[in-house]
Amino acid sequence: MTATPPAPGLKLLLIGGTGVISSAVVPAALALGHEVTVLRRGTTSDRSLPDDVETLVGDIRDPASLRGVLGNRRFDVVVDFVAFTPDHVRTDIDLFAGRTDQYVFISSAATYEKPVLRLPIVESMPLRNPFWEYARDKAAAEDVLVQAHRDGGFPVTIVRPSHTYDRTLVPLTGGWTAIDRMRRGEPIVVHGDGTSLWTLTHHTDFAKIFVGLLGNQQAVGDVFHITSDEALTWDQIAAALARAAGVEPRIVHVASDTIAAHAPEWGPGILGDKAHSLVFDNSKVHALAPRVTADIPFAAGAREMLAWFDADESRRVVDADADRRFDELVAWAARR
Repeated sequence: MTATPPAPGLKLLLIGGTGVISSAVVPAALALGHEVTVLRRGTTSDRSLPDDVETLVGDIRDPASLRGVLGNRRFDVVVDFVAFTPDHVRTDIDLFAGRTDQYVFISSAATYEKPVLRLPIVESMPLRNPFWEYARDKAAAEDVLVQAHRDGGFPVTIVRPSHTYDRTLVPLTGGWTAIDRMRRGEPIVVHGDGTSLWTLTHHTDFAKIFVGLLGNQQAVGDVFHITSDEALTWDQIAAALARAAGVEPRIVHVASDTIAAHAPEWGPGILGDKAHSLVFDNSKVHALAPRVTADIPFAAGAREMLAWFDADESRRVVDADADRRFDELVAWAARR
């Protein structure tokens, strides 16, 4: 696969532009000279859009009304950040067939087969996740899009992020509550023995690689995951966050299936994703974007995260249910 430079001056439609991933894609696309239009359901969000972004207000789940919003407009690239099921992408195929040269579906690396049978993970590995409905829905949506490409030439590119974060999302189970517990000197729970490997990708790193696929016809009809090349154990991740918070972590290890049994709301994401070592071979996407790599280590991301939370007390919300779950699991472990 021969690399080609990013196409300049594209007309982009981003469906959802203020999420964790999309909020980084918007400025990265603008920096390349693209015209960015964002379709969103409302005008309020925790993340604002740059002034030079066009905003369309419409509901992608109401295609009849959306046709009136879009009119006869055509876009070089359409990216859907908020499609999660086969029905969602069928709507997109109906709306955008014939009015874009590239449709990009944001899937998930959670779709890869669990348990993971070999590392590193490459894009050709099977998609099968019996533990997590979210992952199964994403994989089924991919199937619909691949069939549309085979049958009618629908110009799809599939991108599978793994655990992509920004300063607002603490990657530990329990989120901010885990940080609060560490600062109070209370133990946190880490699944398994804490040594499984995990890949965390800063959203700006993801975005600068991702935009290299936009307008690139070599990416049409193909699938790519985009992740950092840094793999850390979960104990190392907890330790990096504790250092950024100015404390020493107290970690209690609990088996993943025990956590799932005691805290069913955490089960699918742990059993279907976090319990498994996930390390990725990114050579495929780097063949199209050879000069761009993910270079923000999680230690730096953790410091950015803690600075953001510490800047505003209202952000430091403790989830009482998560706090209770931690206490229950710690007590369970102490009885073993």
